[in-house]
Order: sequence, then structure tokens, then C-alpha cells
Amino acid sequence: MQMSASTAGGRAPRIPLTRERVLHAAVALADASGSETLSMRKLGEALGVEAMSLYNHVANKEDLLDGMIDVVFAEIDLPTGWADWRAAMRQRAISARRVLSRHGWAIGLMESRSSPGRATLRHHDAVIGCLRDAGFSIELAAHAFSVLDSYIYGFALQERSLPFPTPEQTAGLAQDILASFPADRYPHLAELTARHVLQPGYDYGDEFEFGLDLILDGLERIRKGRRVTGAGPNRAQP
Repeated sequence: MQMSASTAGGRAPRIPLTRERVLHAAVALADASGSETLSMRKLGEALGVEAMSLYNHVANKEDLLDGMIDVVFAEIDLPTGWADWRAAMRQRAISARRVLSRHGWAIGLMESRSSPGRATLRHHDAVIGCLRDAGFSIELAAHAFSVLDSYIYGFALQERSLPFPTPEQTAGLAQDILASFPADRYPHLAELTARHVLQPGYDYGDEFEFGLDLILDGLERIRKGRRVTGAGPNRAQP
């Protein structure tokens, strides 16, 4: 049986370079050290190719970032196939926060791209479609989309910037802060820390779903008040 030169020499065959492979490698590098430090040279080194080879698959750094954000959007659950718009939006929001916790570098870039990719467009279209099918007017769908994304991205950004990534570290830092100031001078802060933050099982991340449900409840009240009958199945008048 004949062996190829690469097999005979003990070398594994080279995996062809594709745009998808380039983008996923770039996402992995950004996850490790942030998008600011990402360069074509570093990306080429990670893929075992010369940096110039990358330009066969991405036009420039902006095209690379567009593609990376598209990869991130592709990981978020689409709100399709749900009978209940509220449950669909809730799952989509929870999924988005989970994805952004893996790709924190993407938070400030998610809505900044001027050349969105297919996954990005598919995601946005699915969100709008879900809201419209639930009876949201075009105006209300725009309001709902805006307030939900503002909350999701804002919470993800705040969570990423906190100095306590785990519940155990949260409790430790809270205890240190509580011990560093007189409780009688800041009684409300001391009470909140002692009776809420330092309670067993406290996790700041749990605040996300509380706020999300407040937003969804408010949108549901407005949706019911604006729903127009006789405008076609599951559709409000524009």
C-alpha cells in the first residue's frame, strides 16, 4: 500500500484554509486576549500560515470583525417555532447573555457593524418577525427590540466589568467592603450587603432574569393595549 509523502514523513495533511476556519480562529484569539490585540500576524501564526494568506478569505480587519460578529450571532438561539412570544424573547435574551459571557469582547461590537453577515441579519429578522406575529405594531416592535437589546448588552457589559466573577469572590469582596466603612454612616448599603449579597446562594447573575421579566411584563401590557383585531391572523396593523 502506497503512502503519501506527508504520511510517510509523519506529517498530518494540512487542513485547507477557509473563511469559516479563519473566523473561528479569530474568535478564539479574541476570547483569549480581546479583539483589540488581534492582528493578521497573530491570526496567521495561530493558523500556521503567512498573514498574507488570510487576505484570500477576508478583505481587511473590518471584514474580519464583521465575520467574527456573525459567528457570535450564529450562536444565539433564534426566536422561531415558539407559540408564546414572551417565552421566545426570554429564551433569546438568556441565550444572548450566555453567548456574550463567552465572547465578552463582542459586547461593544454587536450593533456597530455596517456590513452585517447572514447570521446577523437572520437573527434580527427572526426577532422582528416574532414580535410582529405576536401582534406588535412596527413601532412597538422597534421599541421592544431596542429596550431588550439595551438591557441585554448593558447587563452583559456590567457583569463583565464587575471585580467578582464567582459567587464566592462576590461574598469575599462584599465582606471586605462592609468591614472597611462604618455601617451607621451607610446603613442602607450595609443592610443590602448583609441581608442580600452575603446570603447563601447569592449570585449577581440572577438579577438578569428579574429585570428581563419586568421588561417583558411591561411589553405584554402595552401589546395587549395596542392589539388591533381584524388585521389578519396574528398580525397587528402597521
